[in-house]
Amino acid sequence: MKIRVKTKKEEIKKPLAQRVAVFIDTANLYHSAKNLYEARVNFKEVLKKAIDKRSFVRALAYVIRTKTGEEKSFVEALKKMGIEIREKELQEYPGGFKKGDWDVGITVDAIRISPSVDVIVLVSGDGDFLQLVEYLKNQGKRVEIMAFGRTTSTKLKEIADEFIDLEEDPEKYLL
Repeated sequence: MKIRVKTKKEEIKKPLAQRVAVFIDTANLYHSAKNLYEARVNFKEVLKKAIDKRSFVRALAYVIRTKTGEEKSFVEALKKMGIEIREKELQEYPGGFKKGDWDVGITVDAIRISPSVDVIVLVSGDGDFLQLVEYLKNQGKRVEIMAFGRTTSTKLKEIADEFIDLEEDPEKYLL
Protein backbone atom coordinates (compact mmCIF):
# COMPACT_ATOMS: atom_id res chain seq x y z
CA MET A 1 0.00 0.00 0.00
CA LYS A 2 1.29 3.46 -0.88
CA ILE A 3 1.71 6.14 1.75
CA ARG A 4 -0.23 9.26 0.77
CA VAL A 5 1.78 12.28 1.88
CA LYS A 6 0.73 15.73 0.82
CA THR A 7 3.57 17.97 -0.24
CA LYS A 8 3.69 21.77 -0.28
CA LYS A 9 3.58 21.72 -4.07
CA GLU A 10 0.53 19.49 -4.17
CA GLU A 11 -2.55 21.05 -2.57
CA ILE A 12 -5.38 18.59 -2.25
CA LYS A 13 -8.72 20.26 -2.93
CA LYS A 14 -11.14 19.38 -0.14
CA PRO A 15 -14.89 19.95 -0.46
CA LEU A 16 -15.92 22.95 1.65
CA ALA A 17 -19.16 21.20 2.60
CA GLN A 18 -17.32 18.42 4.47
CA ARG A 19 -18.15 18.46 8.19
CA VAL A 20 -14.97 18.04 10.23
CA ALA A 21 -14.21 16.94 13.79
CA VAL A 22 -10.66 17.20 15.13
CA PHE A 23 -9.21 15.02 17.91
CA ILE A 24 -5.89 16.23 19.34
CA ASP A 25 -3.61 13.91 21.29
CA THR A 26 -1.72 16.74 23.01
CA ALA A 27 0.82 14.48 24.74
CA ASN A 28 1.79 12.82 21.47
CA LEU A 29 2.37 16.15 19.74
CA TYR A 30 4.07 17.71 22.76
CA HIS A 31 6.64 14.92 23.06
CA SER A 32 7.30 14.80 19.32
CA ALA A 33 7.88 18.56 19.10
CA LYS A 34 10.07 18.53 22.20
CA ASN A 35 12.18 15.55 21.11
CA LEU A 36 12.54 16.53 17.44
CA TYR A 37 12.83 20.31 17.71
CA GLU A 38 13.06 21.27 21.39
CA ALA A 39 9.98 23.39 20.68
CA ARG A 40 6.27 23.62 21.45
CA VAL A 41 3.36 23.04 19.09
CA ASN A 42 1.42 25.94 17.58
CA PHE A 43 -2.03 24.41 18.09
CA LYS A 44 -3.77 27.41 16.51
CA GLU A 45 -2.08 26.67 13.17
CA VAL A 46 -2.61 22.92 13.56
CA LEU A 47 -6.36 23.46 14.07
CA LYS A 48 -6.55 25.88 11.14
CA LYS A 49 -4.88 23.33 8.86
CA ALA A 50 -7.04 20.46 10.16
CA ILE A 51 -10.24 22.35 9.36
CA ASP A 52 -8.86 23.62 6.03
CA LYS A 53 -11.80 25.96 5.28
CA ARG A 54 -14.32 23.13 5.67
CA SER A 55 -17.34 23.10 7.97
CA PHE A 56 -15.99 22.93 11.53
CA VAL A 57 -18.12 20.83 13.88
CA ARG A 58 -15.94 20.17 16.95
CA ALA A 59 -12.37 19.99 18.16
CA LEU A 60 -11.37 18.10 21.27
CA ALA A 61 -7.98 18.13 22.95
CA TYR A 62 -6.96 15.46 25.43
CA VAL A 63 -4.80 16.71 28.30
CA ILE A 64 -3.17 15.11 31.31
CA ARG A 65 -3.60 17.07 34.54
CA THR A 66 -0.55 17.19 36.84
CA LYS A 67 -0.33 17.82 40.57
CA THR A 68 1.58 21.05 39.92
CA GLY A 69 -1.07 22.41 37.55
CA GLU A 70 1.57 23.54 35.06
CA GLU A 71 -0.82 22.77 32.19
CA LYS A 72 -3.46 25.35 33.24
CA SER A 73 -2.34 28.19 30.95
CA PHE A 74 -2.01 25.72 28.06
CA VAL A 75 -5.57 24.48 28.66
CA GLU A 76 -6.90 28.05 28.79
CA ALA A 77 -5.18 28.88 25.49
CA LEU A 78 -6.80 25.84 23.83
CA LYS A 79 -10.22 26.82 25.19
CA LYS A 80 -9.83 30.32 23.71
CA MET A 81 -9.31 28.69 20.31
CA GLY A 82 -12.70 26.97 20.62
CA ILE A 83 -11.24 23.58 21.46
CA GLU A 84 -13.11 21.43 23.97
CA ILE A 85 -10.88 20.00 26.68
CA ARG A 86 -10.88 16.49 28.05
CA GLU A 87 -8.70 16.19 31.16
CA LYS A 88 -7.66 13.40 33.43
CA GLU A 89 -5.09 13.03 36.16
CA LEU A 90 -1.60 11.72 35.62
CA GLN A 91 -1.39 8.24 37.10
CA GLU A 92 1.61 7.68 39.35
CA TYR A 93 2.73 4.20 40.34
CA PRO A 94 5.12 2.95 43.02
CA GLY A 95 8.70 3.24 41.85
CA GLY A 96 8.12 6.54 40.09
CA PHE A 97 6.47 5.21 36.91
CA LYS A 98 3.96 7.71 35.49
CA LYS A 99 1.32 7.18 32.85
CA GLY A 100 -1.05 9.51 31.09
CA ASP A 101 -2.89 7.85 28.26
CA TRP A 102 -5.99 9.02 26.38
CA ASP A 103 -6.14 6.37 23.63
CA VAL A 104 -9.42 4.82 24.82
CA GLY A 105 -11.03 8.23 25.46
CA ILE A 106 -10.10 9.53 22.02
CA THR A 107 -11.37 6.33 20.42
CA VAL A 108 -14.72 6.43 22.23
CA ASP A 109 -15.25 10.13 21.44
CA ALA A 110 -14.34 9.67 17.77
CA ILE A 111 -16.77 6.76 17.39
CA ARG A 112 -19.49 8.65 19.27
CA ILE A 113 -19.11 11.84 17.19
CA SER A 114 -18.43 10.19 13.81
CA PRO A 115 -22.10 9.90 12.72
CA SER A 116 -22.31 13.72 12.80
CA VAL A 117 -19.32 14.38 10.53
CA ASP A 118 -17.81 13.46 7.18
CA VAL A 119 -14.15 13.78 8.19
CA ILE A 120 -12.24 12.82 11.30
CA VAL A 121 -8.86 14.52 11.70
CA LEU A 122 -6.76 12.66 14.23
CA VAL A 123 -3.85 14.78 15.39
CA SER A 124 -1.53 12.02 16.60
CA GLY A 125 1.10 9.70 15.25
CA ASP A 126 0.29 6.92 17.71
CA GLY A 127 0.02 3.51 16.04
CA ASP A 128 -2.46 2.42 18.72
CA PHE A 129 -5.12 4.22 16.66
CA LEU A 130 -4.89 1.81 13.70
CA GLN A 131 -8.07 -0.05 14.64
CA LEU A 132 -9.94 3.23 15.16
CA VAL A 133 -8.92 4.45 11.71
CA GLU A 134 -9.98 1.13 10.14
CA TYR A 135 -13.34 1.28 11.92
CA LEU A 136 -14.04 4.88 10.90
CA LYS A 137 -13.12 4.22 7.29
CA ASN A 138 -15.41 1.16 7.27
CA GLN A 139 -18.18 3.52 8.44
CA GLY A 140 -17.58 5.65 5.34
CA LYS A 141 -15.64 8.41 7.07
CA ARG A 142 -12.62 10.15 5.62
CA VAL A 143 -9.77 9.92 8.14
CA GLU A 144 -6.85 12.33 8.03
CA ILE A 145 -3.81 12.03 10.27
CA MET A 146 -1.75 15.10 11.24
CA ALA A 147 1.52 14.57 13.08
CA PHE A 148 5.29 14.79 12.84
CA GLY A 149 6.36 12.29 10.18
CA ARG A 150 9.43 10.92 11.95
CA THR A 151 7.43 10.00 15.06
CA THR A 152 4.31 8.70 13.30
CA SER A 153 3.53 5.02 12.88
CA THR A 154 4.22 3.93 9.30
CA LYS A 155 1.08 1.81 9.31
CA LEU A 156 -0.98 4.79 10.46
CA LYS A 157 0.36 6.84 7.54
CA GLU A 158 -0.50 4.02 5.14
CA ILE A 159 -4.06 3.43 6.30
CA ALA A 160 -5.13 7.08 6.55
CA ASP A 161 -6.93 8.73 3.65
CA GLU A 162 -4.35 11.50 3.99
CA PHE A 163 -1.28 12.06 6.14
CA ILE A 164 -0.36 15.69 6.79
CA ASP A 165 3.25 15.90 7.93
CA LEU A 166 3.79 18.83 10.29
CA GLU A 167 7.51 18.55 9.61
CA GLU A 168 7.00 19.92 6.09
CA ASP A 169 6.55 23.39 7.58
CA PRO A 170 7.98 23.36 11.13
CA GLU A 171 8.17 27.16 11.31
CA LYS A 172 4.39 27.29 10.92
CA TYR A 173 3.50 24.52 13.38
CA LEU A 174 6.06 25.16 16.11
CA LEU A 175 6.58 27.93 18.65
